[in-house]
Amino acid sequence: MFIQTEVTPNPATLKFLPGRVVIENGTVEFRSKEDAGRSPLATRLMAISGVTSVFFGYDFVTVTKDGPDWQHLKPAILAGLMEHFMSNEPVMADMAAGEAMPDGEEFFEESDSNTVATIKELLETRVRPAVAQDGGDITFRGYRDGTVYLNMRGACAGCPSSTATLKHGIQNLLRHFVPEVEAVEAVEAA
Repeated sequence: MFIQTEVTPNPATLKFLPGRVVIENGTVEFRSKEDAGRSPLATRLMAISGVTSVFFGYDFVTVTKDGPDWQHLKPAILAGLMEHFMSNEPVMADMAAGEAMPDGEEFFEESDSNTVATIKELLETRVRPAVAQDGGDITFRGYRDGTVYLNMRGACAGCPSSTATLKHGIQNLLRHFVPEVEAVEAVEAA
């Protein structure tokens, strides 16, 4: 088994590509060892000293660190990924195959449902594919008084360039196509 790695815009996060599907639908993020208990793979990776979060996309795993440099951490992560995939254990223990993980409650006024539908379509078709290339994900959380609230996950969470991506990239895109949008803000996951 050959696992490729890619750097991300976030220097504390690396993207690992195992050459197979990691999770069929949606994305899943683990920010603590307790949270990782839902996944044998996340549990294995979170047990490595210095790993602070693990994020699963369709065909990739991103790992965020706070400790040692990648030179010392990367071999342990690669070994954990290889052991897991060679064992044929499921990635998620508590999900049926293909079931998406919930992103939390969305909030918006019913009168804004057409605007929200357009925002979601733009996020799905133009934003999410681009940020997935960098090992992250951005999901819609809400819309109120002209402000779009988004959840940044994986490599996007805590990335030094995330503010620029949010304000200059996503905000400008949404304002161009949806004149009602005045601002875009990041919010923490529920």
